Amino acid sequence: MSQPKKYWLDRGENVTKLYRGLWVLGIALVALDLFLHKHEDFDFAARFGFYAIYGFVACVALVLTAKLLRRVLMRSEDYYER
Repeated sequence: MSQPKKYWLDRGENVTKLYRGLWVLGIALVALDLFLHKHEDFDFAARFGFYAIYGFVACVALVLTAKLLRRVLMRSEDYYER
């Protein structure tokens, strides 16, 4: 028998490198926020890290909303067999 194909994310060290790389990229983008001049209509949007915090809160809200919707929309395993 042939060996199953190995993908690059099957190796733990590659997952760790990807995880750390995403952290470095995120920190670099937030740090870049210090050097950019913003032309915002609202004062709160011009604060340091506003869009990073806004994006994080929005992502958490989407996940929590999806968890609640799962309870409403979930069907039993034998739903189609009845």
